[in-house]
Amino acid sequence: MDISAWWDTLTTLQKIHWGIALPSTIIFVIQLIITLTGGDADDMDADHDGDFDGDHGDGMHIFSVKSILAFLMFYGWSGLAAIQYGMITWWTITLISLGIGVLMMMFTAWLFFMLFKLQESGTMKIENAIGKQGEVYLTIPAKKNGAGKIQIIIQGSYRTLDALTEDTEDIKTGTFVEVIDFINDTLIVKRKR
Repeated sequence: MDISAWWDTLTTLQKIHWGIALPSTIIFVIQLIITLTGGDADDMDADHDGDFDGDHGDGMHIFSVKSILAFLMFYGWSGLAAIQYGMITWWTITLISLGIGVLMMMFTAWLFFMLFKLQESGTMKIENAIGKQGEVYLTIPAKKNGAGKIQIIIQGSYRTLDALTEDTEDIKTGTFVEVIDFINDTLIVKRKR
């Protein structure tokens, strides 16, 4: 069947719903794939949603790009389903489409809110190193006479960071140390006993 011939057989209401359902579904699926694979779909929301929600913290944003796409997608598909099942009045189809669209918009906002709550920030907080053990990578001079480097796991990531010590002897490469404090982004360590 020729697509243009099929399109000509549709009513105006069907054309409107197809015109809403197809593009919004394609864009929604692309954004979902980007989000789930760790892409920049969140940045896309942050760049384009400021006028709607104004807060990009931990709150649930009903008027985000994803939730509006979900609304349009389900508005279109539910309208087509209502037409297919013989509902012929435009207001019945519109009420069904609007109702399902709003429900799915709210569900999508909630779903992405829950997904983003699971995600941990990649920003290292140096204070999380206090009390942790690491291994000296580059010798740390005694009495804070210079910085060495240690390798340590902080927030689930293996990092190499600058370190100072107040010990009276240099701490050689391969020695295990414990973080006792920090100054700016430099750790203060002592030899692990």
